[in-house]
Amino acid sequence: MMDNSQPVEVAIAILYSSDRFLMQLRDNIPGIFYPGHWGFFGGHLDPGETPEAAVKRELWEEISYTPPWVSKFGCYSDAKVIRHVFHAPLTVEVEQLVLKEGWDMGLLTPEQIKAGHCYSQKADQVRPIGTPHQQILLEFIDQGIWTMASAARQK
Repeated sequence: MMDNSQPVEVAIAILYSSDRFLMQLRDNIPGIFYPGHWGFFGGHLDPGETPEAAVKRELWEEISYTPPWVSKFGCYSDAKVIRHVFHAPLTVEVEQLVLKEGWDMGLLTPEQIKAGHCYSQKADQVRPIGTPHQQILLEFIDQGIWTMASAARQK
């Protein structure tokens, strides 16, 4: 039986391509965190697994993608969850990814992220961005990390 008094640990990824960010539209299933909301790809750490290993495993399991590298952005905690946040470039076209978990995926613009919602063609609806995901991504955008990483790779 799971101890509900302890927060769960997850590893999640901010994946970026140019000036857009890949996000997952989570399944609209009651009982999961942020059902029907846009969020990051990633998931729970397995026992004894490092956050970095978990985020790489989850990206492969959820979209069949292995980034060239991942870098830690930060750790965000509340009473229910500890989020280990990584960032990495998306080096393939979205059409090359295989969505194995979630309702939809898409590249969201900073404007959509600031607005807090985005249209999903598969859902045929405008769906909200999960509040913690939006806050983390806005902080990431404000710091300009992805633009520095992109510029360094192009040299």
